[in-house]
Amino acid sequence: MEIPLTPMEFAHRARRLYADREAVIDGTLRLTYGQFFDRCDRWSAVLQSLGVQPRDRVVYIAPNTHAQLESFYAVPQIGAVLVPLNYRLTPDDFAYMIEHSGACVVCVHEDYLDAVDGIRDRLTGVQHFVALEGSRSGWLDYEATLAAAEPTFTAAEISERDLLTINYTSGTTSRPKGVMITHRNAYMNAVGTLIHLPMTPGDRYLWTLPMFHANGWTFTWIVTAVGAAHVCVRKIDPVATIQLMATESATMLCAAPTVLIALANAPEEARRQAPSGLRVVTAGAPPAAATIQRLEGDLGWTVTQVYGLTETAPFITVCEPRPEHSALSVEARAGIKARQGVELVTSGELRVVDDEGRDVPHDGQALGEIIVRGNVVMEGYYNDPQATAAAIRDGWFHSGDAAVVHADGYAEIRDRFKDVIISGGENISSVEVEGALMRHPAVQEVGVVGVPHERWGEAPHAFVVLKQGETATGQELIDFARDSLAHFKAPHAVTFIKELPKTATGKIQKYVLRAGKAAIAAQ
Repeated sequence: MEIPLTPMEFAHRARRLYADREAVIDGTLRLTYGQFFDRCDRWSAVLQSLGVQPRDRVVYIAPNTHAQLESFYAVPQIGAVLVPLNYRLTPDDFAYMIEHSGACVVCVHEDYLDAVDGIRDRLTGVQHFVALEGSRSGWLDYEATLAAAEPTFTAAEISERDLLTINYTSGTTSRPKGVMITHRNAYMNAVGTLIHLPMTPGDRYLWTLPMFHANGWTFTWIVTAVGAAHVCVRKIDPVATIQLMATESATMLCAAPTVLIALANAPEEARRQAPSGLRVVTAGAPPAAATIQRLEGDLGWTVTQVYGLTETAPFITVCEPRPEHSALSVEARAGIKARQGVELVTSGELRVVDDEGRDVPHDGQALGEIIVRGNVVMEGYYNDPQATAAAIRDGWFHSGDAAVVHADGYAEIRDRFKDVIISGGENISSVEVEGALMRHPAVQEVGVVGVPHERWGEAPHAFVVLKQGETATGQELIDFARDSLAHFKAPHAVTFIKELPKTATGKIQKYVLRAGKAAIAAQ
């Protein structure tokens, strides 16, 4: 009899084999796998008592806490769909995504209770609000409710093509799109990751990557699959993070390049505490070869780059090390490690094609778009058939990323066809930033592009044309944008120009703006 491919099978295995092993460390809280799954079961029972049915959506807004980790088991094992939101967004963003997803329950960390309370009157479909930490009138107390519940629930019959999560991504549009990830998508990504990046029960995984971010790149389930320990990190502070990895004997972490840069540039005294031999997985934007060189050469870590999108569950490629790479200099090896690499054995097929759909030559020069098909490609965008049809054409998901392919078959991204800006591993829509700035009374036109940034990988830079007779300062516009956007989306700098470069049809030529950005980035 076939068993559906679902990450819930990892939980079944962990229950049998690792009940007495340490599972979760969150500050002073320490849970074995037996205790962890008891809590998950109790919360599943609570959700069912609240009326949550299979295919219902449950939203979480929380940093990397034990409660957030529990959601990746308690919600799916009753057949419901988890919707983990980016807690860095604005209340307006929360309102749109909660309503768009049709969520019936919203679970919120205490840091964001005020933000959600401010939009509760707009959340017409939500039946229950849960405070994951702290207590507040009108909210269910997570810990008290969970403690009073029995760990008995009705397990759902799961099909591997059932929805597991909806993960919202801004992409290049002003409204987020809900990426539908199935149980099969996540299972295949997890298995493929373990083939290329093996883990054992002795590993201790440090949660430097947000769990909401593409389901923590499925490490929310991968770590459990092998009985390793989840070490929660609620907030990234380089010194505190290095101290935690030392005291908890961390062996592996995932992080966007911005976090790696922060760790690589932590004070020397802190870096001396860092354990050597740490395995690091990075993605989100190509890490600088110099950063890789410093992490591997100075700290003795091993860095592996992967590539993917939320829409691909998320990994498509891994920069797989080969024996011949070991003979290279540290500098040359770091250059190869900065490439996106080759397909995971389970991800499916990747091609880099030209405008006619033909594979580009493997010469490291010819640009094409990365397209993929296979086991990890999303089901589509939730309640958005038009966007789904635009992204998945003739059975292939079109990434919008421009890349070359080297003679050894390793892909390397050179630019983006989309105007998305990847800052600190987060997607920022240039259109959304432009729209915010256009609301300023002194602004006539604006073009926003990403420029290289030492800490964040990329950062938004605004080119602004002011209305005749009007004045404004760059800081004034940055502050104005921050009033309506999540702060990480606001431009880091503003350049005032007399007119924007445009095509004959009036479209802004952003590649012209980017061409002159090197001098700006150096300022």
